[in-house]
Amino acid sequence: MQLGTRWNVGGQPPERLPEAVVVAVRGVEEELAAEAVDASTWRWTLTFLEGKPVVELDDGTSIRLGPEGTAQVTNPDDAAEED
Repeated sequence: MQLGTRWNVGGQPPERLPEAVVVAVRGVEEELAAEAVDASTWRWTLTFLEGKPVVELDDGTSIRLGPEGTAQVTNPDDAAEED
C-alpha cells in the first residue's frame, strides 16, 4: 500500500514521483506563473491508483503517469462542455 501526500505549489514534490511527473508539475506551475495566477494557497495532492501516481491540483488539473512512463496533464478547462 502506498500513501499519498500534499505539498504547496512551488514546493518540493515527493522524491518517489517519477521524473516525468515532476517535470509535468513544474510545467503546470510555470504556466500558472506566466498567466499571473495567484496559486500561493494552492496545493498538490498525490494519490495512487492501481499503484500509479495521480497528482491533482486544487483547481482540478490532474497529472497521471501514462503508457511508456509519460506524464499526461488534464486541465479542468479541457473537459467537454455539456449543452
